[in-house]
Amino acid sequence: MDRFLGLSVFVAAVDHGSLAAAARQHGMTPSMAGKHVASIEATLGVRLLHRTTRKLHLTEIGHDYYQRSSVILSALDEADRHAIQGQDQPRGVLRITAPSTFSALHLGAPVAEYTRRYPDVSVEMNLEDRFVDIIEGGFDLAIRIGSLPDSSLVARRFGESKMAACAAPSYLDKHGRPTDPADLRRFDRLAFSRSTSGGDWGFTDRSGKTVTVTGPVRLRADNIQMLLAVALAGGGIAYGPTFVLGDYLASGALEQVLPDYSTESLGIHAVYPTTRMLGTKVRCFVDLLEERLGNACL
Repeated sequence: MDRFLGLSVFVAAVDHGSLAAAARQHGMTPSMAGKHVASIEATLGVRLLHRTTRKLHLTEIGHDYYQRSSVILSALDEADRHAIQGQDQPRGVLRITAPSTFSALHLGAPVAEYTRRYPDVSVEMNLEDRFVDIIEGGFDLAIRIGSLPDSSLVARRFGESKMAACAAPSYLDKHGRPTDPADLRRFDRLAFSRSTSGGDWGFTDRSGKTVTVTGPVRLRADNIQMLLAVALAGGGIAYGPTFVLGDYLASGALEQVLPDYSTESLGIHAVYPTTRMLGTKVRCFVDLLEERLGNACL
């Protein structure tokens, strides 16, 4: 039998003076309430209650057991109350793993707003541009960009970004401007080594035909800001997400190459282990990402 239910029936019987009253409180028959108490007595090998047709009397051992059981059940009730309150108001530590450059550029404001709204939560962020296992690392959620592998994890998309090929105007003035994706093979290509495609760049023409550019890469780096710095200094053509390159394209510091071709769209997702028993601190953070970034194209 359930030990905690048995304790609860025993304490209720003492509090209300009868097994019948304890049975009503727990939605069971009086005989079943009696079996719960008898099971505890059999396990302990002692008598806790003297039963008469009218009243229950605690034995000396039963009196001590009743007091200790009451403390245990009160502690359990208190634990339940704290757990329920914790679901109503986020509290504790929220552990996030996310790409470093994206986080530095776009997550600062949402994280600041989150900590203002929920003062009982602290945030720990692990910023890496490599894949990090959420479960193994003990994280509450991850930010993932691009295609997602099949898994048991739950993903909520809250934004997107486009890939773009671009270079400093000074570089293009010196080396020329490609007119076809195949032309890129004769230029200095700057590639992000941790992307799923690596040095393979995809372009789709207006008819829907996709061309993948492969071949030598002049610089391969695992940090997109390094590629950006080299591109701005005239070191070649970089292929990266607009959430990094977009402002430089808008200002003219970088010029998009092959503007008549479309490129891959990257979904930006919050990924977490499961929606069942999802903690409030995680749900509130993901809701805030959707609120602040709103499925924007970054």
